Amino acid sequence: MVQKKTVPSIVFDVFNYCFIGLFALACLYPLWHVLCASFSSPVEFSKYHGGVLWPIGYSISGYKAILHNPNIWLGYRNTLLYVGLGTAFRMFLTIMGAYVLAQPNFMLRKPVSLLIVFTMYVGGGLIPNYILVNSLEMLNNPLALIIPSAITTWNLIIMKTAFQGVPASLIESGRLDGASEFRIMWNIVLPVAKATIAVIALYYVVAEWNSWFTAAIYLPANRNAFPLQLVLREILIVDNQLAGTSAAEASGTTSVDDVLLREIMKYAAISVSTLPIIAAYPFVQKYFVKGVMMGSVKG
Repeated sequence: MVQKKTVPSIVFDVFNYCFIGLFALACLYPLWHVLCASFSSPVEFSKYHGGVLWPIGYSISGYKAILHNPNIWLGYRNTLLYVGLGTAFRMFLTIMGAYVLAQPNFMLRKPVSLLIVFTMYVGGGLIPNYILVNSLEMLNNPLALIIPSAITTWNLIIMKTAFQGVPASLIESGRLDGASEFRIMWNIVLPVAKATIAVIALYYVVAEWNSWFTAAIYLPANRNAFPLQLVLREILIVDNQLAGTSAAEASGTTSVDDVLLREIMKYAAISVSTLPIIAAYPFVQKYFVKGVMMGSVKG
């Protein structure tokens, strides 16, 4: 029997839907503004003030300038390399560490867990980390972006909690069949916790994709190893970073002032660097809520 909704519940639902709709609009509009501005004419856009709901004088001159910038493609290559290798390396260490800490018969489980959690609250800081990286001779080396920050403590805790939620009977049945610990982890534990694994992988991918400060600190003299976000930062902030060519040459026209084109380039650069990660998110979104909840139920 379907229970009839009361007037207060209907009012609450209407208010709730309106609030969520406005909140979603507030989150989506900045992305739409940047996308429309990137397809706008530099001259027409400079004369327009206020919110943008559609391109102002359609033009792709900003994208032409960006895509003719070799630093963008070099940054894409480096970022994809860091995201691919870095995420794989981080996931390997996180899964291995979480599996060990999730074992109830591990004698040093509690003290090791306390030491790991301790690093969430107390850290050496930027200068000691810089000295450490320099002493390891990793300065201006891409490994400085992967190895020192290989594991995020919070992600390790979520993964450990998810592994603890795997039924003990499944693990015991694997051991009775003579399976090794690695085989139990690979064939039993990981499939059960795949939602949490997908979420943690998403965390690592997004963090690596958006990272620029670490590269700016540890790769100051190795411009060929700059990630995409650091290249984007230079385009947005440093006026003379136009990849060795003028904005007029890059756009194929000399009728548009360089300053106006550079403003549109900023929006085009943001779109080029943001759309890939937005396009990839829906593929793992279905695991997001399930994965986080699975990793937070049991402590």
